[in-house]
Order: sequence, then structure tokens, then C-alpha cells
Amino acid sequence: MIELCAFADEAASGLKEQISALKENGIKYLELRSIDGKNVLSFTDAEIKKYSEELKKAGVKVWSIGSPVGKTDISVTEEDFLKDVSLAARIAKGFGAKRIRIFSFFNAYNSCEKVVDLLCKAVCLADKNGVKLCHENEKEVYGDSIERVLDLYAAVKGLNFVYDPANYIQCGFSAREARDKTQFCTDYYHIKDVIKNTGEIVPAGLGDGDISRLIDSLEGRNAVLTLEPHLKVFDGYAKIDGTEMKNKYSFNTNREAFDCAVKALKKLLTEKGYKETEGEFLK
Repeated sequence: MIELCAFADEAASGLKEQISALKENGIKYLELRSIDGKNVLSFTDAEIKKYSEELKKAGVKVWSIGSPVGKTDISVTEEDFLKDVSLAARIAKGFGAKRIRIFSFFNAYNSCEKVVDLLCKAVCLADKNGVKLCHENEKEVYGDSIERVLDLYAAVKGLNFVYDPANYIQCGFSAREARDKTQFCTDYYHIKDVIKNTGEIVPAGLGDGDISRLIDSLEGRNAVLTLEPHLKVFDGYAKIDGTEMKNKYSFNTNREAFDCAVKALKKLLTEKGYKETEGEFLK
């Protein structure tokens, strides 16, 4: 069974509109990153309570907190880093989420020992709070290569992984090779596709992300695919990443871009023989 999740802030900034985008596209899971342009780690207790109630009422579950934890320079102090982990864990609890997306620090290629030490302590802290840390292979963090992701798996017991094919491609790796070598430790998947030679972001299946074969590899398994299409520079993206993506396809609105991304992924699933039933794809 395959289930869909999404960064709904790519469809709209406000929560009401994010919920509409998810519901109208038959997606029941949210990877929560921002609402009204405010990053999830900046939410107040009152906002957490309000937003979680609205999501529950709408029947939308928070699959993961799409946090920026670890998306900082390796010079960060242990105290400050673990403070962010603790905050993310508290917010995850508030939304009923069991996962937190994290990164492994910039300017860290030569700081393996510190990266591992910080992540081991973070996993221990998260475990005490009943949540899982899921590392994403973001460009220019320590774990942006196949080899270093495997090193982190071996060195940081209990750390989980998010597979992002476009990020691997942008770091010069084959998406297929990355998937084949890391799938055994992958907790869930980000669906984002890119054309290798141009860097252009495209709907799933139209780039070099090998999304079609990714779906083939999931046959007989339970998996969650999180749409993070980046088809249009959306509200708050520059604040989150500071990087402007090249886009082969242009859309009039963020919602139009989001709907296109969902349609492309569902088309691939249908072509593979999956049938959609109440937000689940069964074969």
C-alpha cells in the first residue's frame, strides 16, 4: 500500500487553504513546515493547539514535522542544537506526529566526529520523547552523498532516513543508484523530480529522478510518498532555503502548481496498476 503526504505550504500559505489542497487532492497526510509564512519551530503553544485542532477536525494527520533542525553550520553548539531538537519534539507531540525531518549541518564534510556525536545525542533525546528523527540528504549538508548517508546509518543507531532523488541528482549522483543503496534504511520518500543536465524542476516522472522505478521498488511494501515538488517558487521558500530553483514549468498560482504535481504522481501510480481508495493506493 502506498499513501500520499505533502508539504502543503507549496499549495498555499494559510492553513485553511493548505487543508483544502490536501482534501481536494485526496491526500490525508501533511509534512508540516510552515503556516502563514511562519516556520513550524516558531509556533506558539496557542498556535499549536489551534492548528492541531483544525487539522484534526479536517481529518488531516501530520506525518512528519518538516523542521529545519540541523540546517545550520557545524559550528553550532551542542546546547543550541539539542535545544532545537527538544523544541521540535515538543511540537511534534503537539501535532501527534511521530517523525521529525532533520539535516546534518553545513560545512561539515571534514567534521564527521562532531556530526555523529551531535546526531547520536539528538536521536537519544528524540527517543525519550517518543519521536523518530529522519535525516534528509540535502545538498551541501554532511549527509548529501550515498557514502556519507551509509556512514551515518552505521554510526548513528536509531537514525532514520528520508530519500530525496532530486537532491541526490543535484549533488551529482544517480537517483537509481542512491535508491538501490539506501532503500534498506529509508523511512519515507520525498517526491521531487529534476532534469540533471539543466537543473530544471519538473513534475514527477518527467526528470531524471527515476520516480517510475521507485514506485516499482515499492511493490508489496507499505510506503509514504511526500510531495515536495518545488514546481513554482512558493511563499516562504526563500526564507526556508535561500535558494531559487530553476523551473521548466510555470504556473499562475501555487495551488495550480501543487495540483499538477499531485496529478503527475497519481498518473504514475495508476500506470503501475495502483487503484486509489480513500487516500490509499492499492495493487
